[in-house]
Amino acid sequence: MTKRQLKLGLVLTGSGGPGNHNLWLDPEIPANASVDIDWYIEYAKKAEEAKFDLVFIVDSQYITPDSPPHYLSRLEPLTLLSGVATHTKHVGLVGTLTTSYNAPFNVARRFASLDHISRGRSGWNVVTSGDAGTAGNYSLDEHYDYDTRYGRASEHVKLVQALWDSYEPDALPRDRATGQFLDASKLHELNHRGEYFSVKGPLNLERPPQGRPVIFQAGDSEQGRDLGAEVGEGIFTHAASLAQAKAFYDDIKGRAVSKYGRRPEDLLILPGVGVIIGDTDDEAVDLEQHYRSSDHSFVQALGEFGRSFGWHDFRQYDLDAPFPQQALRYAQNSFRTQAERIAGRAAEEGWTLRQTVQQSLRRDRGPFTGTAEAVADRLQEWFEERGVDGYNIHAGHPAQLGRFIDEVVPILQDRGVFRAEYEADTLRGNLGLGIPENRYAGAQEEEAVLAER
Repeated sequence: MTKRQLKLGLVLTGSGGPGNHNLWLDPEIPANASVDIDWYIEYAKKAEEAKFDLVFIVDSQYITPDSPPHYLSRLEPLTLLSGVATHTKHVGLVGTLTTSYNAPFNVARRFASLDHISRGRSGWNVVTSGDAGTAGNYSLDEHYDYDTRYGRASEHVKLVQALWDSYEPDALPRDRATGQFLDASKLHELNHRGEYFSVKGPLNLERPPQGRPVIFQAGDSEQGRDLGAEVGEGIFTHAASLAQAKAFYDDIKGRAVSKYGRRPEDLLILPGVGVIIGDTDDEAVDLEQHYRSSDHSFVQALGEFGRSFGWHDFRQYDLDAPFPQQALRYAQNSFRTQAERIAGRAAEEGWTLRQTVQQSLRRDRGPFTGTAEAVADRLQEWFEERGVDGYNIHAGHPAQLGRFIDEVVPILQDRGVFRAEYEADTLRGNLGLGIPENRYAGAQEEEAVLAER
């Protein structure tokens, strides 16, 4: 068996995502980084030189003036990644696309196109859209409820995967001698009529180099975890401790096995983490606190606080009164799981609104804050203890990412925990995931075997 190795992704949020409204003030970051294709290409190349598995582009489609700078003006993920693809050769290219506001046919075509452009390096981060306001940008009065969102998502992903199989691998002989371009017997209509979608097919693009682009997923509700266990091959999540990481790891992989008949190795758990490195542990802690205080403020946090609650405006409440539990009703079709955690903790601790918002700013020391050696130790520990299969590193401040690449990655490589060279030319190959069999070719092979008996 091939030795299990750590996987690394790089999350690129340009001028600053949630909780980092002032990241763009760092002079090493272009103020327009989120719309600067050269910036993305530069950082994708850095990730590739360090042998990262992938770069990851987050996305959403609803903003308010309180949204973080990166959200206010950013490039559409697949357009962006197509540009990056032409300047890289190995690093995977993963973009977010919602199942709630995209048709399966278009999603299948766009990701298959990226897979061809990149020669087999594309991945789809499946989301159902947590920002309830998105509905208003798509001619709907309100966002889908949780059950509908995840029901649509499950059917949507399966349809996209089926469309990627429209052509069998050898359906296009392109034989000039015989004049045959297409073997029509190996092109298949889908003719799907389901609960949420009707799609005739076939897809007007031959099978992607990876067979199917890699499916990623990040939901944390019960429905979200089930969707990840059902269709996810990479799971994006968050974990504040090894115990929390292990609980999530065991839960998702357990669901995949018990409910969907999958193997534990069929999906990889990749939490997003911030890394702060100093010459000493104390210096790293000081840097962490400096970044937290300079990258965000109470006023900004209060304005952004309503995102989990359907962008409900908490500035209307008395800051020193108890946390307004009635605001939970605005979260029903938004980021409900996160909102319930916030409100539950506030009730449990008896916090005022001010204290609840301050708590979002006053985080404990991160698990990956310390010297390069200490950070490498902790990353390796979580991996070997089966809390994770890898990490999505938030790019954050360029100086810190530089230290991670220059100091931490070589330690992990010297220990044999992380690769020194790419194992494959595709994202699927580097992640250790097999190429899915084409459903039609497999069925025909099975019929041929049965006919011979």
